[in-house]
Amino acid sequence: MTMKDEAPSVPECYISEHEGFYGTIKNFTRDFVVTEIDIHGQMVTKPSLSDVPQSSNITEACPGAKSEGKTNIISPKHQHNLKEENSEPGPGQNGDITSTANQDCFDLSIILGQTVCEELEQFTALLREMSSCPNDGVEKKLANQESSNGSEKKMANQELSLGSFPDKHQRANVHRAVRHSFPFLLTVTNQSEIRVKEDPDFKLLSGLVSEEEAEDFIRFIDTKMPNSVYTFRSDDSKEHRTAVHHFLSRRFGKLVETKSFSDQQQKTTAITVRLREKGKPRKRTADDSKEEEVYTAFTLRKENLETLEAISYMAAVLGVLPSDFTYAGIKDKRAVTYQSMVVKKISPQRLREKASEFEKRGVVLSSVRSVSEPLHLGRLQGNHFDLVVRDLRSHQGHGTLMELDSRVQEAVENVKVKGFVNYYGPQRFGTGQSVQSDRIGLALLKEEMVAAVRLFFTPEEGDDPQSVAKRHFLQTDNAKEALFLMPMSKARERMMLRALHRYGTGPEGCTRAWLSLPHGMRVFYPHAYCSRVWNEAAAHRLTTLGHRARQGDLVWKQRREEGIEAGETSLPQIHVVTAAEEEEEVYSLGQVVLPMLGNSVKYPENPVGGWYQERLARDGLQSCRFRVTPLKLNLPGCYRPLLAIPHSLTYRLEQGQRAGERQQEWNGKSQASGAVPQHPDTDTTRPGGLERQRGGESVQGNGEGESTVKYPDTDTPSLTLNFDLDSSCYATVCLREVMKCDP
Repeated sequence: MTMKDEAPSVPECYISEHEGFYGTIKNFTRDFVVTEIDIHGQMVTKPSLSDVPQSSNITEACPGAKSEGKTNIISPKHQHNLKEENSEPGPGQNGDITSTANQDCFDLSIILGQTVCEELEQFTALLREMSSCPNDGVEKKLANQESSNGSEKKMANQELSLGSFPDKHQRANVHRAVRHSFPFLLTVTNQSEIRVKEDPDFKLLSGLVSEEEAEDFIRFIDTKMPNSVYTFRSDDSKEHRTAVHHFLSRRFGKLVETKSFSDQQQKTTAITVRLREKGKPRKRTADDSKEEEVYTAFTLRKENLETLEAISYMAAVLGVLPSDFTYAGIKDKRAVTYQSMVVKKISPQRLREKASEFEKRGVVLSSVRSVSEPLHLGRLQGNHFDLVVRDLRSHQGHGTLMELDSRVQEAVENVKVKGFVNYYGPQRFGTGQSVQSDRIGLALLKEEMVAAVRLFFTPEEGDDPQSVAKRHFLQTDNAKEALFLMPMSKARERMMLRALHRYGTGPEGCTRAWLSLPHGMRVFYPHAYCSRVWNEAAAHRLTTLGHRARQGDLVWKQRREEGIEAGETSLPQIHVVTAAEEEEEVYSLGQVVLPMLGNSVKYPENPVGGWYQERLARDGLQSCRFRVTPLKLNLPGCYRPLLAIPHSLTYRLEQGQRAGERQQEWNGKSQASGAVPQHPDTDTTRPGGLERQRGGESVQGNGEGESTVKYPDTDTPSLTLNFDLDSSCYATVCLREVMKCDP
């Protein structure tokens, strides 16, 4: 066992005594592939039976119709293809839409007759001609219309009678057909007669947006599909967007809700309108919301992209909030990762329609399907890893290739049998950051909100845009200017800056800024502090008490029989080792757990328990209740196994860049098939193998196409590793145990 005097975020204290070797990881993003394993033990890349394209309600009602993408409105140019044989509503269809489909949808020549249809077309042409002059005073009319009750009457002086329709269902078909074909018309019923006139709402709206948008919006309103959305074209004028918001709220507030969303890639802003649930009040009960929410699950593949950055981009495209996405865990940035996600308020069809747009940013979706509930953090069994370690060499800097092969075999076999110290990995704390996340978490636990904000905005060295924006904020305290400088992709920083601009940079404003982040983001920082303390406690426990279960240790009781995984677990099944049990070696080191700081955990009843209290006192947390009431955070704590063991571990040592070629080839097959096959030449009958090859190249995607990756012509060996880890365990920490150094 070795341990340095300093205590970095991940201590250098190991469980095995082999020598190790040097090497590098993540030379290419596809050298590090992470595939989530769900709670049923299946990789999320396994094709799902539910991943079958399904039509929306409207498309089922009108099989000849073509979806319009963002509004799911039936395209008028396809209505003539509809057949009367679709007289029975499909499953889950809206009765209004179905009845329209039964009457040849919106064919006015059938519903009204050819003569009346021609008169209607002449009438609409006359109205359009009268309205062709510029509408310069629309916004002024909009501002004054509530104080002028006669304005609508003045605009409604042209009318046309379409005739009498005694049957109410027939009248309903006429209303729908006219409104769909001519959204700028208003239909009015007087007894059984239907008359049409210019719609004042349309006239006002078309003065604020284009006529095409106004027509699409009216069709969207008339379709009445619950929870569907419509997005206007981008609009960079805040004042103009405000006028549109106010108009929609006054005229359609009972039907819709509106919100502006920014496109982080194009740096534009657009208004998105969501249709409220039919027949429901604006504020529903929790039970109603749970019953009626739409949830769509999918598998996300991302490359060289943060999980939260990918979510922010998808949210902007779909017109929802980042908090509408849920996931089981955050994956590495510098890697190719596959994970499950669930988004609410978005149907599977709409998500599929946006798939090609997502791919422009290196985000690929698969296994899109409807589900009944969101995902929750930690709801996974673990992760599968396919890694390439390049530039292998001995710690002494010399030795033959066969000696290196022997050293790798010894290291891998040791970790197979003994496992590794289950530290939280460096990404938990912010790799390479000048201020790591645990320091921010400590400030939050002490409720020092202003200090936490300033730590959060501490810049890195250099003049990258993010650091420039952070530096400007710390120097000027001007959140608005810093927000302008902050890259659109930095979702957390931008949310904080918006709140600081709105509420100020004092204690109350900083509290509001932290509250602007979703709960999962807020709690990340206190958890980072608790993780650092856990890492230090693990190293202290092994250094002082050795590799046996000792009196006072906390252990799992019948761990494997009760199906407990090696990540984290809640409070039951914890037992304090007695002196007799230590003497009889009833428990092994693999059953020892250490508490993650919190208000509901038990601490070891030996010197390690005292160490925890001393460690908290050093940071001024001796009386900490692990609740941050202003931020609505509660940390109950949990227990984490001291050791973790990789499952299904295989490896291959190869000369030159052949490992890279195999990994690239394998990644391509995996992406194409949606499955995770074995490497084509992996020898599973022996622990490792050695091959030689020089040079090589492969195809690597960058989210906007493909590029050829040329590997250097070198004899440096590479190591390919494939293994599974339980949830909350880190592949980089496993590699540290194998290599006895930071990879």
